[in-house]
Amino acid sequence: MIVVNLDVMLAKRKMSSLELANRIGITQANLSILKTGKARAIRFSTLDAICKELDCQPADIIEYREDD
Repeated sequence: MIVVNLDVMLAKRKMSSLELANRIGITQANLSILKTGKARAIRFSTLDAICKELDCQPADIIEYREDD
């Protein structure tokens, strides 16, 4: 399963979801869908913008874990 650790990175960078959404040009609702793992896809351009703003790597945001 794919796990989204966006909330962890936001906490580490002391940034709110609203601030990140505004900085990367997406709605807070869309960012929330991504954050909760309910998104079915993510554009590379969005992932790129998130990584630039949070100064991290894609693997810091998206992780693969085997199902139990």
